[in-house]
Amino acid sequence: MERLRRLLRGEQAALVLALLLLCAVLSALTPVFLSAANLKNVLRDASLIAIAGIGMVVVILAGEIDLSAGSSQAVVGILAVLLLNESGSLLLALLGALGAGLLIGLGNGLLVTRAGINSLIATLGSMAILRGGAMVGTQAVSIQGQVEGFTEVGTGHWGPLPIPVVIAALLFLLFYLVLHHTPAGRYLYAVGGNAQAARLAGLPVEKLKLAAFALSGVLAALSAFILASRLNSGQPNAGLGFELQVIAAVVLGGVSLSGGLGTLVGAGLGILILTVLNNGLVLLDVSSFYHDIARGTVIILAVYLDTRRRQARGRV
Repeated sequence: MERLRRLLRGEQAALVLALLLLCAVLSALTPVFLSAANLKNVLRDASLIAIAGIGMVVVILAGEIDLSAGSSQAVVGILAVLLLNESGSLLLALLGALGAGLLIGLGNGLLVTRAGINSLIATLGSMAILRGGAMVGTQAVSIQGQVEGFTEVGTGHWGPLPIPVVIAALLFLLFYLVLHHTPAGRYLYAVGGNAQAARLAGLPVEKLKLAAFALSGVLAALSAFILASRLNSGQPNAGLGFELQVIAAVVLGGVSLSGGLGTLVGAGLGILILTVLNNGLVLLDVSSFYHDIARGTVIILAVYLDTRRRQARGRV
């Protein structure tokens, strides 16, 4: 176990070094990178991935996957804006968004735990259904927000920090404590590490997985609400490829796709690396087509590193 702890610490140290090196290179290539305004933009962008990423970490630790986060951003964002315009209440719109996310997460979880469908296939199907529903329901037209103050959630500040960054930081602290300092966190790691052994030990495996999907749905919905606020609209094409960014970032940060291994701190570092890379490509005026190539490369690299980590741990 001690060797495993040293390995994990070494991985996180390597991630910190990679992040610092990337920042140094970008600051040398473009002085705008280190400006206060740009750093705030980096943190604001990272917060959206981080909020949904917490839920993704929980699902992956449980030995499953959730591909519906991007499509949820579209559906939930549209629903939130419609509720906001109809009621004029920011709170009602937020509760409606979170409720929709909960239903989506529970639906995914029931497909996996009750219907016995592989989570990759189940959430791939829900991803397509949600995206198609968003397009059909709006006729592929965005819905503009009509309530003053809505944009404050996505673009406002609490003190010197953007509101989404504060929300993401608080959620990270909360779930770090849950995952690493509570029985529920230990149970989740046990389920992802060996579901059959966890079941024989008396753990409610299906209930834990269902709770993980529900949490992922709620946090993806919160991210969607913040994005809709930032854009002051619900857009049917919102979140295209978002789920792949989230998965790539958390796996790059050391969360194993096989389940039961990884930390929230490592995932956070992976999210920052991916966000800084995306920001740097924009500042350097690199074509958006190359952005897709870069993201695809990061996904392959993340999976490769995950495979090597599992091989290394198998020799511990």
